[in-house]
Amino acid sequence: MRALNFSSGPAMLPEEVLRKAQGALVDLDGSGIGILEHSHRGKEFGKVLDRTEAAIREVGGIGDEYAILFVTAGATHHFAMVPENFLGEGQTADYCDTGIWSGKAIEEARRVGNVHVACSSGPAFDATPRELTFSASPRYVHYTSNETIYGTQWAAAPAAPAPLICDASSDIFSRPFDLTNHALIYAGAQKNLGPSGISLVIARKDFIATGATNLSPLAQYRTFSAEKSMHNTPNTFGVYVIGEVAQWIRAQGGLAAMSERNARKATLLYDFLDQSKVWRGHAQPSSRSLMNVTFRGATKDLEDTMLARAEARGLSGLRGHRSVGGLRASIYNAFPEEGVQRLVELLDDVEHGRA
Repeated sequence: MRALNFSSGPAMLPEEVLRKAQGALVDLDGSGIGILEHSHRGKEFGKVLDRTEAAIREVGGIGDEYAILFVTAGATHHFAMVPENFLGEGQTADYCDTGIWSGKAIEEARRVGNVHVACSSGPAFDATPRELTFSASPRYVHYTSNETIYGTQWAAAPAAPAPLICDASSDIFSRPFDLTNHALIYAGAQKNLGPSGISLVIARKDFIATGATNLSPLAQYRTFSAEKSMHNTPNTFGVYVIGEVAQWIRAQGGLAAMSERNARKATLLYDFLDQSKVWRGHAQPSSRSLMNVTFRGATKDLEDTMLARAEARGLSGLRGHRSVGGLRASIYNAFPEEGVQRLVELLDDVEHGRA
């Protein structure tokens, strides 16, 4: 029996996808060669790359004006790659500070050029900002759509006077996404898309063309766009799994159905926390994440008891991030509703001394 993995990432993937990938490790599409063994320049992987891109475009409603890129790196890589490409000398980039991950993006951007913090929800980081103050002429505006550590999520993209760049690592394809005014979206795959070690980038082709040209080829988004993410050997297995996950999302009914599914799961847990006398959620109701539910117990001992009981019941990965402590249930797309119900039952049992 598979454990229920509440980890913030790498996270649960659809079991159907894992079973299919298991077979593809030995024999990809009847070729007699496994996905890990196929040449990235060969015909079979070419088919995988094409169908993965097609599935992403279909699920996300992404037009030809956007390039679909696969970068062999996590989202943290883009914290540096974005300003290196698009923040020129004498320019200013505006950043929304909503927690640790956006803070790291700000830190990297400051190594490159001028950064203006347009808004901050610190120090509590329990809500997304309501008021933003932009610089005179920002090159771009960067925000993190979902903060895994504090459990907050933008209900909609911030209105901005410049192209938006979004770190969507933890909520990509969890709900319909309005691409309007977005120049570039990047997402590490290991939460909602696939394995670690690869990231998906969705970027306007005309925006890519404005990037710096004095960087090494692998540091330029234009290289990935011009060479179809094949300047060097890509993460072939990661591309394969992302494609299978995108097809799985389509089979579930697409992003609208996925959004409804995720809302049901999160509501089940938040409703319990709201009525509990010993468990309390961190994020304000208006900014609650549907992906990462963060909460605390009345005492540290109560939290430790819950974690021990959780492991005994096959519920794994519920400890909060090391920087903030507490508890966290990450319930991404593939996480089953029945698993959330089992967590609620455990929390109730611990609260009333039944566990």
